[in-house]
Amino acid sequence: MGETIIYHIDVNSAYLSWQACYQLKTDRNAIDLRKIPSVIGGSEEARHGIVLAKSLPAKAYHIQTGEPLARARGKCPDLTVVLPNFAVYAEYSNAFIAILKKHSPVVEQYSIDEAFCDMTGMESLHGDPVRFARTLCDEIRDTLGFTVNIGVSNNKLLAKMASDFTKPDRVHTLFPNEIPDKLWPLPIENLFFVGKSLSKKLRALGIKTIGDLARSDLNIIRAHFKKHGEVIWHYANGIDSGILKETPDDNKGYGNSITTHFDVTDRETAHKILLSLCETVGARIRADHAYISVVSVSLVTFAFHHLSKQTTLASSTNVTEEIYETALALFDRLWDGTPLRLFGVSTSHASRDKYEQYNLFDMDKYEKLSKLNTAIDSIRRKFGEDSVKRACFIHSDTTHMTGGLNKAKREQRKGNR
Repeated sequence: MGETIIYHIDVNSAYLSWQACYQLKTDRNAIDLRKIPSVIGGSEEARHGIVLAKSLPAKAYHIQTGEPLARARGKCPDLTVVLPNFAVYAEYSNAFIAILKKHSPVVEQYSIDEAFCDMTGMESLHGDPVRFARTLCDEIRDTLGFTVNIGVSNNKLLAKMASDFTKPDRVHTLFPNEIPDKLWPLPIENLFFVGKSLSKKLRALGIKTIGDLARSDLNIIRAHFKKHGEVIWHYANGIDSGILKETPDDNKGYGNSITTHFDVTDRETAHKILLSLCETVGARIRADHAYISVVSVSLVTFAFHHLSKQTTLASSTNVTEEIYETALALFDRLWDGTPLRLFGVSTSHASRDKYEQYNLFDMDKYEKLSKLNTAIDSIRRKFGEDSVKRACFIHSDTTHMTGGLNKAKREQRKGNR
């Protein structure tokens, strides 16, 4: 076997590309969203109006993913805004992954629009791996109608970094001997695992490029940033020991959070948001046939102060109502009435095994709720997650299963079954 060859394949502006493909397929008079200033955006009426994906013409107006639609419209008054259709995106994602699996024995899906392929030893079938990457780009474009970028290297990190170079519809290599010329001159913010906060701290130390970090003393970086510093130092030097896994590891925990676009100042709204988060978390736990025994709640105030609490349950559970009751108790202990902008519910100590220490009455109650939850999950998988919702969410500004972009993953999981 020759050297390890890894592809990282990334769909260009996935949601917008998939929406454009779908509209062109279903309406021959449709305008290609990719050729005009356009975005995929959440509902402004429901106060989820942010940019989820943008076209290249929209990018020319300096519109950014994640910014409010109102601000994007201010930059481009003629902006076309289309609501997301996650069921369609899941179908295109599944078709995309199916093509990859035709050509690679190991495909690790990283997200709804990204995947790694192990192409080691495939030269006898596909020829030169860099040339075949271009062939694969063309096949995806000609078969499904959208473009991808492919990064080619010897490990996952470098392949992912390479796929992020110039877009769209491009193949880039980033082999170890190319690191000094292609990777090190890039701004430190471009390095995987370096966010805005960390980049500011690195720049304060005089580390402005990835090369600056790579040439820094590891002991100094470790002293400032602990284990995370060691990880990014290795990344800056192109070192990554991660291997591809076709089957992802079991979840150790399940969580979800949402940032609101208004200050939450009343308990009723806060409780409803927590319930919507618990709905999504509970469904994910049951989909994996798992049980959890720790529940955590995290809050961020309008002044960006972070608050959190967690508790261990007497018995493991997969019941949405029990998770919600626990989250409410934690919230009421945390909140002093300060306006809130972020809510999070997370669970941990996940296991496939269930243990119980309920009293007789609780055991009967939660067993019935678990069966009810499972039945509702089944209905939602068959008819869509909006087919069943709690009465408190009817005519409500709060989505009954809050999860932001995680909805796409839920729809995709449904399509894979």
